[in-house]
Amino acid sequence: QVQLVESGGGLVQPGGSLRLSCTASTSIVSINTMGWYRQVPGKQRELIATITSGGIANYADSVKGRFTISRENAKNTVYLQMSSLEPEDTAVYYCNARRLVAFTWVDYWGKGTLVTVSS
Repeated sequence: QVQLVESGGGLVQPGGSLRLSCTASTSIVSINTMGWYRQVPGKQRELIATITSGGIANYADSVKGRFTISRENAKNTVYLQMSSLEPEDTAVYYCNARRLVAFTWVDYWGKGTLVTVSS
């Protein structure tokens, strides 16, 4: 079992920056992929960014060039640096850990942190 705790959400003005953190209850070295998703009420959860255990990052087109995902294995933490924020980025942001267990992919989720982009 992997427990994830997000932090860093809040209110920010358009054009501003924010950094989200996700700390895992176990070593993330053994986790194949860590990622960030976001969800707006009434819409499906959207994949924002992922980073593999080898450090390879991928991004959704909507955030490419503005968001950066990184991981700090020594702290069991993954970050999402968000810049040039837009009102459309307003959502609850969720941390995800995906691990291969007995040949089956298992997903773990945090409870989310709210990001509001507004003037």
